[in-house]
Amino acid sequence: MNKLFVSLFKSPSFLPGAMGAFLDKPKTEKQNSHGEGNSLHYGLSSMQGWRVEMEDAHAAVLGLPSSLDAWSFFAVFDGHAGSRTATYCSQHLLGSIMDGTSFCGDDPAAVRSAIHAGFLRVDEDMRGCPDRSGSTAVALLASPRRLYFINCGDSRAVLCRGGRVQLATHDHKPADPVECERIVRAGGSVTVQRVNGSLAVSRALGDFDYKCANGRSPTEQQVSPEPEVYEVERSEDDEFALLACDGIWDVMSNEDACSFIRSRLQLQDNLEEVCNSLLDTCLHKGSRDNMSVVLVCFPNGPKVSEAAVRQEAELDRHLEARVEEIMQMEENGTPSMAEVMRVLASEAIPNLPPGGGLASKHGTIEAVYTRLNPHGEDVDSHGAEGGGTAATHLLDVLRQFRINHRGEYRQVLEGTLSSFCQPCDSPNPDEGDPEGTAPLPESVTGGDMRGCSGEAPAPPTA
Repeated sequence: MNKLFVSLFKSPSFLPGAMGAFLDKPKTEKQNSHGEGNSLHYGLSSMQGWRVEMEDAHAAVLGLPSSLDAWSFFAVFDGHAGSRTATYCSQHLLGSIMDGTSFCGDDPAAVRSAIHAGFLRVDEDMRGCPDRSGSTAVALLASPRRLYFINCGDSRAVLCRGGRVQLATHDHKPADPVECERIVRAGGSVTVQRVNGSLAVSRALGDFDYKCANGRSPTEQQVSPEPEVYEVERSEDDEFALLACDGIWDVMSNEDACSFIRSRLQLQDNLEEVCNSLLDTCLHKGSRDNMSVVLVCFPNGPKVSEAAVRQEAELDRHLEARVEEIMQMEENGTPSMAEVMRVLASEAIPNLPPGGGLASKHGTIEAVYTRLNPHGEDVDSHGAEGGGTAATHLLDVLRQFRINHRGEYRQVLEGTLSSFCQPCDSPNPDEGDPEGTAPLPESVTGGDMRGCSGEAPAPPTA
């Protein structure tokens, strides 16, 4: 069994991008900004989290040039294999869309054309750079009459209108049949739900190692820079738009994120703090990626409610009392923070924040725990004591594996395990598949993938 797990950890197909990509403890310092204009309020927050490097970038512009001062632009860029592409796009994508702009008014067809041309233009501008990084992009272009949501990759935007999710962009993933078909036609494959077993997104800016098919246009390559544009008429019922990288959506559904944001906006109007709360909640829900979010509030968004503030205060008092009781009842000494959280998680606690649950109150609980146990052992406040044992590392890897393959976790895990057990059946395990080229089973490649091959995956890049 030990040899099996050694093989699993050495294999890039088990958990692409996980090994060697995480810190011992997350970096929770945040970069914040906010602004107001054009009847909009925005706040943004970004956090490195568990990742070794911060590869996200963002943009927020209130008032555009060329007589478009009533327009605004917001975007989140989730970089991979480096931060250069994300940073470049945060500085130049809007200018590329506006360059030689084909729209001077709010004509949806002209705006769509300018957005499409801008993405392809900024992508081509980066081609000569030796850097091989890439980045997703999710953006909102807001005019006085319309909202243009733009997506390229697996970051996501949602629009909350009248208390519910009105619109959500579509993630561009290699396992999607349409995306997979393009990848295969361009000479690639989809293995472990990744382009050539390596890249987890099927559309992105940069990533020129996947854009080398001769005779094919930029939008016909294995990885396409083509954005998907969603145009909606603005409504008085519009409450807010949320743009976020996949570090948020890995652990929260669209509905949960919107419910959580609505509940926080009833407690305070500081949008930076609302965004910070979302990031911290996702961290404690298990996200191990960089996290960035832009929250754009419309005039009729949720307002601070005295009743909601009182209810939150009552919840905090209840949690404080329960933490004190749990620590006093423990017969074998002071319980760990993780043990306190496990006890609370087993209880039916009323009025926990919708969409956030107990994870969103981790900071409150930890503050009480630290006050009552100021000289206690060093506790990893993000879920595991010490954080250095092999068992803890294995649990972290399996948890991230489950996030990466949510919806097909069991199928993919069983297929991966079986693929590594096969060499053990040979008389001499050391002679089993010496080149490492044995095809992976269908459960790893995803089964019916319209011709996607099961070839051995390349080293991970994202």
